[in-house]
Amino acid sequence: MNLRLMKQKDFSLLIIGKLVSLLGSNMQQFALSLYVLAVTGSATIFASILSISILPRLLFSPIAGVFGDWFDRKKSIVILDLLNSIIIGIFAFIYIMKGSLSIPMIYILVILLEITEIFFGSAMAAVLPSLVEKKDLLEANSLNSLVMNVGNTLAPVIGALLYSAFGMKVILIVNSISFLLSSVSEMFISIPKSHKRPEKISINSFKQDLIEGINIIKSNRLISTTISLGTIINFCIAPLFGIGLIYIIKEVLKCNDLQFGIFQMILAASMLVAPIFCGNMIKKMDIGRLCYTSFISIAMLILTMAIVPSKFILGSISSNIIPYVLILIFSFIVGLLVTIANIAIGTLFNEIVPLELMGRTSTVLHLAVTIFIPIGQMLFGFLYDIISPSLVIAISGVILTTSVMKYKSSLISYKEVESKLVGAGVDEI
Repeated sequence: MNLRLMKQKDFSLLIIGKLVSLLGSNMQQFALSLYVLAVTGSATIFASILSISILPRLLFSPIAGVFGDWFDRKKSIVILDLLNSIIIGIFAFIYIMKGSLSIPMIYILVILLEITEIFFGSAMAAVLPSLVEKKDLLEANSLNSLVMNVGNTLAPVIGALLYSAFGMKVILIVNSISFLLSSVSEMFISIPKSHKRPEKISINSFKQDLIEGINIIKSNRLISTTISLGTIINFCIAPLFGIGLIYIIKEVLKCNDLQFGIFQMILAASMLVAPIFCGNMIKKMDIGRLCYTSFISIAMLILTMAIVPSKFILGSISSNIIPYVLILIFSFIVGLLVTIANIAIGTLFNEIVPLELMGRTSTVLHLAVTIFIPIGQMLFGFLYDIISPSLVIAISGVILTTSVMKYKSSLISYKEVESKLVGAGVDEI
């Protein structure tokens, strides 16, 4: 992987700031999970705290999308990260004074942070594509993916060490400081102004801009394709790795904790390896064909993986080692391809969406993904209880295959469409 972009001050400050805040957020999320389970011992309360974030996203995403396109993005992300630091700092102070956080207080903390995250994500959506040239978007998204995956991998480890040594109080303090540092780093980034604020802010102007964003998504086949595919892959893949393979490893194959830990390590490794070793390869393909190739490869691999926990395989092998190793191999390759697919779909999204509309379109994408992940987890979780795990995995593969084939022509013809528009003097699709 070429690290040339990291030498650019604005890009490196952006990535470092995102990494610092990500580490703090994920450490806090991990520690809060342990804290809630330790205090209540209730899986229901634990699950409700994880799922409650959907409500503010449903309510505030339309507002946040317009907000992100209206206001100066640099000021927005600096203020929102600073606000996060203050919110978490207040809860750290409450914890110090009272010695604990009540469950209602944790609900309030999670909801407040989710609201700021929605607005932050909307403002941040256009920052990366505005800092790098169009030809560098794929590399920029690859680097961003690598750094964020490093953060996702390290955060639980650091969080577990800090929580076990110092408790929830220190986690809150560290996270508050991480957002403060992130906001400071963002102050030194030079972000081109691409926002489009109306002369008079009113309900009517908000309504008009919201409708404009919806119409762009509906009328542009490529934008609707990226949103649909991003949603579908998360709908199918999140339950497979978050529920299905864990259920198969622990309940069907009866693997021990060490074997389960190796599975988690292999999965994390695949997400780190993809941007490093596949960077040069994916840069040689046009982005539309890369999206199609990675998506269809994932679908085919999942269909093949469905054979592993079948009665035919398990009934003909006395040991669980062979099916376990096969699952590790499939998981690594699928994890690799999912990371490439996410980089490709993110790059395609950055290329086709005009910067002044990025807030509205990105919030639609994130809202769709946020809603359909828990729906997929509930649906597929139910199926794993009532039918063969092998059949459930096959269903995931069939859904992915059907969806990818439906959108194949849009993806494959992306470069042709782009060339025609550029030739006609149109800069953005």
